[in-house]
Amino acid sequence: MYTRQKQLEAFERLLDIMDDLREKCPWDRKQTMDSLRNLTVEEVYELGDAILEKDSNEIKKELGDVLLHIVFYSKIGSETNDFDVADVINSLCEKLINRHPHIYGDVVANDEKQVKENWEKLKLKEGNKSVLGGVPRSLPALIKASRIQDKVAGVGFDWEEPKQVFEKVKEELAELQEEVNKNEQNKIEDEFGDVLFSMINYARFLKIDPETALERTNKKFIFRFQYLEQKAKENDLDISKMSLEEMDKFWEEAKTINFDKNQTD
Repeated sequence: MYTRQKQLEAFERLLDIMDDLREKCPWDRKQTMDSLRNLTVEEVYELGDAILEKDSNEIKKELGDVLLHIVFYSKIGSETNDFDVADVINSLCEKLINRHPHIYGDVVANDEKQVKENWEKLKLKEGNKSVLGGVPRSLPALIKASRIQDKVAGVGFDWEEPKQVFEKVKEELAELQEEVNKNEQNKIEDEFGDVLFSMINYARFLKIDPETALERTNKKFIFRFQYLEQKAKENDLDISKMSLEEMDKFWEEAKTINFDKNQTD
C-alpha cells in the first residue's frame, strides 16, 4: 500500500491530467454536467456489479471511473467559479465531522442504531424539512423503498422485532389475494406494491440487502437458464419446442451445480 504522501501525489497527478484533458481533448472539453449524468449512473452500476462479483481488480478499476467523474464535475464547477475539488472535499469533511459528534464532540453513541438516529436528527437540524427529504426521486423503486425504511427507522418509526414484520408480510399477501380474487387490476397493483414494500422491510430486519438478494437471484436464474439452453443445443433440441417436462430435467441438473463457482456476467 502507498504512503499518505504517495496517495496525495497520485490525486494531484489525476487533477493535472483532468486539466490537460479539459483543455486539449475535444470530447472532454465538450462535456457538461448534464451530459455526464447518465454516464455517472452507469459507472456506479458497474461498480456495484464488481462488488457483487467480489472482484477486487474490477472494483479498483470501477472506483477509478467513479473518482474520475467526481473530479470531472469539480473541474467543470471551477470553470464557472461555482466550486472546485477543494470545496467538494472540505464540504464533505465538515459534514462528516458535524454528523459524528460521538467522535468529534461529546455525544455518546454505543451502537450502530444510536449513530443512525443521531445522523437523522442532525440532518433535520441542518435544515431538512423531512426525514425523507434526502431520498433521491430518481432512485430505482426497490432501493428507494429500502432507503425510506432506513430513514424513518432512524427516528424511531419502526417495528420492534422481525416476527411483527413477517406478520405484516402475511397480512399484505392476504390482501393481495383478496384483490386478485376480485380481479380489480388497479387494486391488485396497489396491494402487490404493499407486498413488495413489506418484504423489503422484512429484509432489513433479517439484515439482508434486498437489492443484492434480488440481483443474486437474477444471476442464478440466468446461469440455470443458460445451462438449459446449452444442454438443449448439445442434444440438438429446439428450446422453443421442448415441453416443460424436458426443460425441467435440465433445470434440475443446473440446480445441482455450485452457482458461486459458475457465476455468469
